[in-house]
Amino acid sequence: MDEYPLIENHGLVGDLQTAALVTTEGVVDWFCCPRFDSPSVFGALLDKDKGGHCTVRPAHRTHATKQLYLPDTAILVTRFMTEAGAGEVLDFMPVTGTTATSRHRLVRLVRCVRGSMTFDVEIAPRFDYGRMSHQLRITQHGAVFVAEDGTELTVHPIREPDDDRLMDVLTDRDADLHLSLTLQAGQQRGLMLEMGAEGPPREVLDEEHRGLFDETAAFWRSWLAQSRYTGRWREVVERSAITLKLMTFAPSGAVVAAPTAALPEQLGGERNWDYRFTWIRDASFSVYALLGLGFTDEARAFIIWLSDRVKERVGSTGNTGPLDIMYKVDGSSDLDEQILDHWEGYARSAPVRIGNGAATQLQLDIYGEALDSIYFAHRHGFQVGHRGWTSLREDLDWLADHWDQAEEGIWETRGGRQDFTYGRVMSWVAFDRALRLAESNGWPAATGRWRAERDAVYEQVMAKGWSEERQAFVQHYGSGVLDSSLLRMATVGFLTPADPMWASTLDAMERELVSDSLVYRYNPDASPDGLRGSEGTFSLCTFMYVDALARAGRTDRARLVFEKMMGYANHLGLFSEEIDPTGRQLGNFPQAFTHLALIDSAITLNEALNRR
Repeated sequence: MDEYPLIENHGLVGDLQTAALVTTEGVVDWFCCPRFDSPSVFGALLDKDKGGHCTVRPAHRTHATKQLYLPDTAILVTRFMTEAGAGEVLDFMPVTGTTATSRHRLVRLVRCVRGSMTFDVEIAPRFDYGRMSHQLRITQHGAVFVAEDGTELTVHPIREPDDDRLMDVLTDRDADLHLSLTLQAGQQRGLMLEMGAEGPPREVLDEEHRGLFDETAAFWRSWLAQSRYTGRWREVVERSAITLKLMTFAPSGAVVAAPTAALPEQLGGERNWDYRFTWIRDASFSVYALLGLGFTDEARAFIIWLSDRVKERVGSTGNTGPLDIMYKVDGSSDLDEQILDHWEGYARSAPVRIGNGAATQLQLDIYGEALDSIYFAHRHGFQVGHRGWTSLREDLDWLADHWDQAEEGIWETRGGRQDFTYGRVMSWVAFDRALRLAESNGWPAATGRWRAERDAVYEQVMAKGWSEERQAFVQHYGSGVLDSSLLRMATVGFLTPADPMWASTLDAMERELVSDSLVYRYNPDASPDGLRGSEGTFSLCTFMYVDALARAGRTDRARLVFEKMMGYANHLGLFSEEIDPTGRQLGNFPQAFTHLALIDSAITLNEALNRR
């Protein structure tokens, strides 16, 4: 474990088409290009020897580090301190437009702010997940790494033409680049790494890099100024909003579940999934968070993306219905799962998976989440057009024929299909929201059938999803297993928060799934999911628990759980998927679903406290 940085010891920078992770030691150990779901250029996060990295850190190995974001931006500052001096690296990616491009830039500005400091710089790309070799060409004005397929990574030095040559340059047999840079207080140099460069290496002058820096800072501050949140947790909520924006593919409006792949849910375990895709479920939740904060453009972009997915597979007779559970950021659905056998995995947690085999699963809940978000957006002024409504009607007709069957469920288990209660609850939501849209707008629809199916789902859940023995709603019919996905039953209106059956379910979950305020998804020993090993508490579920407690009037308990959860954020306010028993973060990082749930719970809890 000492050979790999802790998952939480990273910051995230990005340009709204891809992103990079930077450790507290100044190492870029994850960067895919030209998109989130493209092969990696730097991947040391998943194999320290074969993955590739870009490192800028003090030559003096005894140093203290601090890391922060420039306020209200996605510009990351990593600071190094020794007795002889203090320095810092400013990492940022100039924001791209809404047109997909192969050109992406990562700026690494190096400063000395006190005394003197020598920095060691190493640039060691490993193209295509380390499966391609490369050549290195050094010129008078920089360097170019050229992969087998012609892909290029260009290194532009940041300096003035008449600057003292402060860098010593070396290469090695792996065609990597090694630099030594000595700076005195007040001096700054740096690098701009560029994929898809339009020309040869060149010196980036002070005026140019300052312009890129100022433009990037101005973009983030202007974007964040749209936020309407004025509640008790403004700083953490706005950092979550910036993080979600960093995980949004601007050309399509799709939000990836995380910018990383194969980070383990248990060290040494096999629960290592690729999250660089857009889940219908996760992204649908983003509509609530974005509109709740006032980011209408982002919500509109996602609704358009979702509407396109609804339209393109209408009438499908496939086993998984007219919607897939996840897509690539451009809306395509080729997500074949592969294992990278040549990589050892984070902290030797193999297998390293890219692609995602769960894409072909049947998960009925996605129809409820999609309809709920479309209905919510419609109420906020995003009107559903005729073609969109026609497509939704056909989806609902399909659901009317197929909701009463076993499925894989929200957690994408690989232990066989079950009659999951959450999937049924969200099927009820799909029918309910479609009925509301039809009746409030006078639109044509099979409302009689939808109403009958909605009521049938309700009656079935109350009869089969409730366990008299557990005095709680259970994971799937015929079991006694609790499942924290059902924390959303009151949120979506299936039950009222004051219902005694709901209060009893919350109590049962607190006894069995809550550990010192942290919440497990379910107990895999009691409900085998087809995978070896265990997992940590699920951060998404903890924030859902806060939301459920606040809605049930248990505001003191909700606030305590929320404040405790803040203590598990990393130094930048970022959350991965899970937290292990020692308090370390596990799973893909940062996770959009967790930050969406943080925003939702902060809004709900703040309103509950205000009412009280």
